[in-house]
Amino acid sequence: MNGAVSEAPATGHSPAAAADAVPRPPSFGEALRLWLRIGLLSFGGPAGQIALLHREVVEERRWVGERRFLHALNFCTLLPGPEAQQLATYLGWIMHGVRGGVAAGLLFVLPGAVVMLALSLLYATLGDVPVVAGLFLGLKCAVLVLVVQALLRIGRRALRGRAAWALAAAAFAALFLLGVPFPLVVLAAGVVGALAPGAFASPGHGEAAGDAPALIDAMLRADPERPARLAAGARRAGIAALALWLAPVAVLAAVVGGTYADLAWFFSKMAVVTVGGAYAVLAYVAQDAVAGYRWLSATEMLAGLGLAETTPGPLILVLQFVGFLAGFRAPEGLTGVAGGVVASLLVLWVTFAPCFAFVFLGAPLIERLQANRLLSGALAAITAAVVGVVANLALWFGLRVLFRSLNAVQAGPVTVELPVPSSLDPAALGMTLLAALCLLRLRLGVVPTLAVTASAGLALRLAGLA
Repeated sequence: MNGAVSEAPATGHSPAAAADAVPRPPSFGEALRLWLRIGLLSFGGPAGQIALLHREVVEERRWVGERRFLHALNFCTLLPGPEAQQLATYLGWIMHGVRGGVAAGLLFVLPGAVVMLALSLLYATLGDVPVVAGLFLGLKCAVLVLVVQALLRIGRRALRGRAAWALAAAAFAALFLLGVPFPLVVLAAGVVGALAPGAFASPGHGEAAGDAPALIDAMLRADPERPARLAAGARRAGIAALALWLAPVAVLAAVVGGTYADLAWFFSKMAVVTVGGAYAVLAYVAQDAVAGYRWLSATEMLAGLGLAETTPGPLILVLQFVGFLAGFRAPEGLTGVAGGVVASLLVLWVTFAPCFAFVFLGAPLIERLQANRLLSGALAAITAAVVGVVANLALWFGLRVLFRSLNAVQAGPVTVELPVPSSLDPAALGMTLLAALCLLRLRLGVVPTLAVTASAGLALRLAGLA
């Protein structure tokens, strides 16, 4: 069932035969293997992760069609929290209900969380490890190429018509030149799309004419009541996720107090304001965690961001690093390694439990409104704006991977970060070109490319050349 599914013609067969003709979703075991694979390979921040999801479920397996994928992506972009993890949860839910959504969302996070926990432990006890730094250098360069590849793929599918191109360019300029907050860019794009839905949404948006429907799309056409049947379970799961999120926070605040209560409360607030992904909230986290609570230093915050950028999973896992150091140095209760592990797990809980609540409570409504013209226009316009957002992210990331120093140049309301030419990192440039050769020219795939560049980074670091 990995390929596209053709719709069977109407016949005079019995209802039982017709039922047998209804396409079935991939098996739960098959889906579990895919979600684990994605969780292990989800490097590159949201752009690379969304590209990986698209490649696996849309391009290679044809489980989900282009239009449904973009519709779900647009919805998840509006939610607080990591949109790629929430997109995986949404897709898992539409395939296998609540258990599918929980499995997809957890497996998207757990591999990266395990790696981040180990790296946090190494950092807290050993400091900067040259071997680890060398591996990360190679991975960063491969991630940059993955982000550029994601930009090209999403752009080809989302930018259909002059209005979409103009909106993507406007979103890029607003973010890169004017520093407009991400939520305002998304809100403005949604308003534009709702006011002019015909400029962005079309009945076959994203699908080539004559294409056979993807597996899940064919299944939902044959069984249009499936989302309604899944909705009740999703609502119950959403309410349960809210309770499981807030109950520990209330207990810690009322009974325990101290560092762990502060962590639970602070990162619960982060969970509801992180619209736009990790970068949109990192400045606020850094300010309060460094200057307010003094859980870590500014240098350590940057080190944590570097770790999160080069591990699988959402970039917001940098908050797990902050929690680990806070618990490791806690003045009361558990301290040291035990305190760091407990605090790290607590931060993970209050960061990701709300993500499941948001998806399970909202996805049934979004599925029901698949054919709504105004909503489709708004979400398609947001997708076009997201291309500009990804372009901004690719440029932001590329400047920091390839250059050691940047200068901010300001002219009125416009502020542009320009690289210092003499600070170009030859090793990073060489490994980025190597990653581009492996991924784009030789088409080695994600895992071999990451292995090649990580090995190259380690070799250069041990040789003293990086």
